[in-house]
Amino acid sequence: MRYLLRVCGLALFVCALGCDRRIEPFDPAERPAEPDLSKIFPAGAELAAEREAASTVALPPPPPSRGAPPVSGPAEPIRGTVTLSAELADRVPPGAVLFLIARHGTSGPPVAVRRIRSPEFPLDFAIGPDDRMIEAMPFVGPLRLSARIDADANATTRSPGDLRGAAEGSFHPGAEGVSVVVDEVL
Repeated sequence: MRYLLRVCGLALFVCALGCDRRIEPFDPAERPAEPDLSKIFPAGAELAAEREAASTVALPPPPPSRGAPPVSGPAEPIRGTVTLSAELADRVPPGAVLFLIARHGTSGPPVAVRRIRSPEFPLDFAIGPDDRMIEAMPFVGPLRLSARIDADANATTRSPGDLRGAAEGSFHPGAEGVSVVVDEVL
């Protein structure tokens, strides 16, 4: 019995010495930054992301006359219209919610989301800094816009019969006349 207690005590002592969680004290002057994902994703994952980024066609930023924001000032919203394809006009359930989503690239977390209850189409929209998911995340482009009409009004579920669509290309804050067409059934 003593032997077992000694072994357990020694094991606890070794574990306590080996525990280095690197917890640092709170620093109020620290600024938010993008996380280092190389610690999470295996080597080679960045190549897939680079290939995906290279395969997307990015539009140049809009000319200043179209309302592009000044470099030093706050970002302007992206404005446009969401339309529903004629084939899907009768597929929108009553009480559905339209989620308008802006993100960098074709996947990854959204930069901004606008939630619109019981949408009527065509729908004029503006999505901007006030719709950001994380306040500290800057609303900068290029951004890709997509829309999803969700029957259960829950952003985390994707049910058969929900509708979705996207705008062609990517856009910078201040862009106007963006057309998002909902034309696909999940």
